[in-house]
Amino acid sequence: ACERYLRTRPRANVTFEYTLLKGINDDLKLADRLVKLLRRLPSKLNLIPFNPFPGTSYECSDEPAIRAFQERIMAQGVIATVRRTRGQDIDAACGQLVGQVADRTRRQREHLARLAQDELTTVESAA
Repeated sequence: ACERYLRTRPRANVTFEYTLLKGINDDLKLADRLVKLLRRLPSKLNLIPFNPFPGTSYECSDEPAIRAFQERIMAQGVIATVRRTRGQDIDAACGQLVGQVADRTRRQREHLARLAQDELTTVESAA
């Protein structure tokens, strides 16, 4: 699918997300296998340390393992960045910040402006 996409957009890159799980998929042999897949495509790899949450048996890879995984991939010519998950400091797993991030879109601002106008109209009518 990625190769088909790139045929229609020759200057495009594909970004892949790879969540690192301690002892499961952070082995350097897996990094080598990943490079074999990605090397054929103009791509970038985002390495995401797993953000544990209550009730999971998975753990985040250790920092040295994350760095070694990244370095192994980059040494073979694939761009790899380590993403720090938002919410790591408050034990928020993926999707747990949804209600905590302010919506700064134009639509949200317009909605809030309408609400404020409605409240003003209600107050003026009551007076």
